[in-house]
Amino acid sequence: EGEGYRPKLEALINRTIKKVGEDIDALKANTAIAQLMILVNALYDEGGATRAEYEVLLQLLNPFVPHMTEELWQQMGHTDTLAYHEWPKYDEAKCVEQTIEIAVQVNGKVKARLNVAANIESADAIAAAKADPAVAEAIAGKTIAKEIYVKGRLVNIAVKG
Repeated sequence: EGEGYRPKLEALINRTIKKVGEDIDALKANTAIAQLMILVNALYDEGGATRAEYEVLLQLLNPFVPHMTEELWQQMGHTDTLAYHEWPKYDEAKCVEQTIEIAVQVNGKVKARLNVAANIESADAIAAAKADPAVAEAIAGKTIAKEIYVKGRLVNIAVKG
């Protein structure tokens, strides 16, 4: 399909490059493969891989399944040997998700899930939660007793009445 990394997958690809490299150095093949499975599942959910995404996947898989990855590498039109190809580089700044999904609860029951900036402040997260139609309906006409924001996880609004 396309040539580069898709924005939705860029953070995951960079984290995977970092984790697999570190896990190989620490001889933790099982956790490296688990991270690769997460990447493969994300690629599957997106309907396939771009050429760049597929190439980096083959590079990361090569230490574990060299014969298969070499064959696939050649089928992509490469003439060099994958085993001697430079290990992919990751960008530390891109290893961090820019947006996260948080749950919004009213009296302990999940009413919505919101995608917000990863570094969102408590007041902004609570305001975004209250602006959601399902949450607004759940708190309409009630007195808010408490508002709690658990960073990166959830907003909980306790209401009376």
